[in-house]
Amino acid sequence: MLPFLIVCPLVFLAGFVDAIAGGGGLISLPAYLLTGLPVHNAIATNKTSSAMGTAIATFRYARSGYIPWREASAGVAFALIGSTLGAKLALLLDDRVFRIVMLVILPLTAVYVLRGRALKETEEREEFPLRKTVAIVIAAALVIGVYDGFYGPGTGTFLILILTGAAHMDLRKANGVTKAINLATNVAALAVYLFSGKVLLTLGLTAGLFSIAGNYAGARFFSSKGAKSVKPVILTVLTIFFVRELWKLLT
Repeated sequence: MLPFLIVCPLVFLAGFVDAIAGGGGLISLPAYLLTGLPVHNAIATNKTSSAMGTAIATFRYARSGYIPWREASAGVAFALIGSTLGAKLALLLDDRVFRIVMLVILPLTAVYVLRGRALKETEEREEFPLRKTVAIVIAAALVIGVYDGFYGPGTGTFLILILTGAAHMDLRKANGVTKAINLATNVAALAVYLFSGKVLLTLGLTAGLFSIAGNYAGARFFSSKGAKSVKPVILTVLTIFFVRELWKLLT
């Protein structure tokens, strides 16, 4: 029962954070690793619970009208490709080099958010033409999809930052597109891990119920609080991610 007692409450919190600003994997993946699971089993089982929770959050965002499907559909298609490739790489490669890259990227991302150039409301940014927006969404979905399939934590946060900063999308729409893309990356990676036999289904499905509850609560919180709640959450998860990765690298 100990793995369940460790994982389930933390996965609920991860789902709540993920529904608001992405980055739930910063909490859920370490939760699985704390139980002593091998890295590949932890990543694979985490995809099970994450996919369940993200599906609920995506449904709520779609029902609220936050997902522009022309942009999201293109992103989903390339996210499936990227995540499948990333998951296959994860089964073959060590992730030490990728962690070093993250230690460079994360402080730059935090500075970008702090300076206020990301996550601005629609009236403060000029929207791009649809074709340019779709091109940026596709590029982001493919690259971040590879990362999510390979490792995962911070995927939603990175997507929101790219879509609001580079694509000039409205924060609510960016969050909606992020949920659709993230669901696609989770499903594609999960399929690869299931085929390889790395998923612990009982633990993953049980934790998935807690992820659903957390995502549901987080999506409701975002609907009521909106943009004001996002920046501090993103800065918090980026800081947690950076400290965690630096500690793991040094030890």
